[in-house]
This record gives sequence, C-alpha cells and structure tokens, in this order.
Amino acid sequence: MIALLQRVRFAKVEVEGQTVADSGPGLLAFIAFEQGDTEAKSHRLLERILNYRMFPDEQDHLNLNLKQVSGTLTLVSQFTLAADTQHGNRPSFDPALPPPLAKQMYAELVEHARQVYPQVESGIFAADMQVSLLNDGPVTFLLKI
Repeated sequence: MIALLQRVRFAKVEVEGQTVADSGPGLLAFIAFEQGDTEAKSHRLLERILNYRMFPDEQDHLNLNLKQVSGTLTLVSQFTLAADTQHGNRPSFDPALPPPLAKQMYAELVEHARQVYPQVESGIFAADMQVSLLNDGPVTFLLKI
C-alpha cells in the first residue's frame, strides 16, 4: 500500500466538470493498493497519514501532524503509484490490486477515515479526475506499508 502525501494550501478534485472534493489547508494523499494489501494495512496507513509530522511548529521544524493543525485530509485513488517502473519505458501494473478489490479497499479506507477524523474529502475511484492543488513548502512524502 502506497500513499503519496502532499502538504497543501488547498486541494480540489473535479469529475466531469463537477467538484467532488474541495478542501482548505491540510494533506492531499494519493493512494495505491498493491497485491497482498489488507484492511489492517489500510488502517495502519491511515494512522500514519494522520500522525505523520509534516507541519511546522513555532521553530519551523516539521513536528506537527494533521490532527494537531486541524487540517483537511483529501484522499484520491491513484493506481499508477503501484506501477513497476524498473524496466523499459512502459510501466507494468502487475503489482496493483485488481480494480474490483482496490475499489472496495478505497471505499473502506474513506469510510474508516471519516469515522476517525472529522475533515475528510475524497475523489471517485477510477474516475477521470482533475486534481488541483497548491503544494505548501513544497512538502511531499512517500509512505509505504
């Protein structure tokens, strides 16, 4: 399971010209599910996302997490993060979880996130999404579980 976290001033997700997610300061997390991922791994990844220290304290050190700054979490599925890019010029998506299972895992992740954190936005699984954001810093981290 992979999460690409970006600290953002805002994030917006549109599908077919309609806004499906619009958030203020916080984190934009692109999520990919891989073969062997489980609900337990998904819960652990969410815990890490919510507690990952990506925000500056009074001394401008990255010591605060999303919860401490009351930021918004925007979750967007992005299977391309699971691509094997080590050989050739065309990615292989063999490591990615098959779409029906990934859709189920993404829906569960979003539902669980909304149960444990009050400010959660999300994209739409497998939709052609246009994602707008203003990366703050820039601060970007890749988490793998």
